Amino acid sequence: MLLPCGERRGRMTERVGSISRKTGETNISLRFAIDGAGAGSVETDVPFMTHMLDLFRKHGHFDLEVSGRGDVEVDDHHTTEDIGICLGQALTEALGDKKGIHRYGNAFVPMDETLAQVVVDLSNRPHLEMRADFPAEKVGTFDTELVHEFLWKFALEARMNLHVIVHYGTNTHHMIEAVFKALGRALDEATMYDERVQGVPSTKGML
Repeated sequence: MLLPCGERRGRMTERVGSISRKTGETNISLRFAIDGAGAGSVETDVPFMTHMLDLFRKHGHFDLEVSGRGDVEVDDHHTTEDIGICLGQALTEALGDKKGIHRYGNAFVPMDETLAQVVVDLSNRPHLEMRADFPAEKVGTFDTELVHEFLWKFALEARMNLHVIVHYGTNTHHMIEAVFKALGRALDEATMYDERVQGVPSTKGML
């Protein structure tokens, strides 16, 4: 049985990560609570990423606060990349020793003509496998190649194995939106406590 909201064998635990990152290119502050209700506020210089992160927190039932500023006069790359780094680091901090978690998550999300799937393993072995052919190079002013950049840095810093598959679709906005919704739902499942799990969910005894 999967136990939401931080409930584990009768105990309540607070799983929260807070990260600040300031460089010559960006200034990011982020607070990520696993056992939330989809609440929070996302404010960045990259409107499309703001929209995607709002979807991620809402559909993953995470509480997320993000303030992200960067050199968008150059392009959106640095801000998008550094938000991915900070989100991954915050998830790692929030998960702690990973004892009792489900570890794996899988979610399919349709969005009109699109079907996206995200599969997660909180394995401590970072990897991104992405199968998505976006028809357009941009959504508004946002370069769609930055979706891969964000997901790779998120997977790397969260130490997770992340597989993203867009099975089909024709509208680039719909395809990316479905990915972020599925990402939230898959992570929600992977981070839940499972009352059957004793210790770390690995035969090696560690992740």
